[in-house]
Amino acid sequence: MLFSVATRSFASKSMMIARQQNIRLMSSVAPSSDKIPSTSHTSSSKREIHSDTTKLSYAAQPTYYPEGSTAKEAPQEETSSGMADRFKITAEVTISKIFPAGFGWQSSSIVAEEYLGYAPDSVAFALTTGLGDAIGVMVGHCAYFAAKKSITGDEGINMERETQTGLLLASAAFCSGTVWQPLVDVLQAANLSFGQVFAGTWVGCGTAFYLGLRGARTILSGPCKYIHEPTYENSTTDKSLSVAIGGATGFFVGTDTAYLPAQNFLINAVGIHDTTPALAGCVIAGSSTSLGFLSAQTSLNAIYPAGKLWNDGK
Repeated sequence: MLFSVATRSFASKSMMIARQQNIRLMSSVAPSSDKIPSTSHTSSSKREIHSDTTKLSYAAQPTYYPEGSTAKEAPQEETSSGMADRFKITAEVTISKIFPAGFGWQSSSIVAEEYLGYAPDSVAFALTTGLGDAIGVMVGHCAYFAAKKSITGDEGINMERETQTGLLLASAAFCSGTVWQPLVDVLQAANLSFGQVFAGTWVGCGTAFYLGLRGARTILSGPCKYIHEPTYENSTTDKSLSVAIGGATGFFVGTDTAYLPAQNFLINAVGIHDTTPALAGCVIAGSSTSLGFLSAQTSLNAIYPAGKLWNDGK
């Protein structure tokens, strides 16, 4: 029995020694408490790491569709700067194409009637005036940019591109210029008011210009590398340009002083009378198309959203 008690006592001491050794072993393996990060500190560190990470934002950039080009990223400009650019381009187009178009149409009408003997209601007269309109646009556009490049030394002006752009716009101008006289004759023959003739010409010639522009893109985009084929994107810009061109042709109706002069609200500004000299009449004709284009385009500049008008980003 004494041996049994001794044995239990020895076993108890052995177990105590084993426990102490295990505790010392675990203490030597486990890190000290001051090296163990607390839960709250770990969470804080994780939040700090998360907050230090760069936050990426992906915002869709607006696009614009200048005449004859595909969609590009719009330049980041102030709204006021974009509006100023619109009016700058509007002024350039008025000087280089719209005035020459009216001048060319009136000049060719004089040639057709007085030198070629074509009646104003004939197909030959309409085609001749359409050609004069187109020549005015082509010559005016190319001459303007050639002079601009020469004066400013701007090497960014590519005359091959400008020549092809002039051809594209001249093709559309031929269509609207050809349609103008027959359309006005039909509307006046229907005994419509001056305002109705004015509006009908605006819509009719604007539509003719648009169709001519789309057709020219289809035909010329193959041989001309700077002319893009018809797309949904450039159809939007072509439409807005055609609306402004329609305004130019509508104001041109005001040059006819014979039809309902009392209703013609443009007669004092752009009326061409029988006694008006030929050259002066051509200048007045160009002024009437310029006035109409500026009036229409000013409204478009004001209401169209950025990047959606034909003169955005040119």
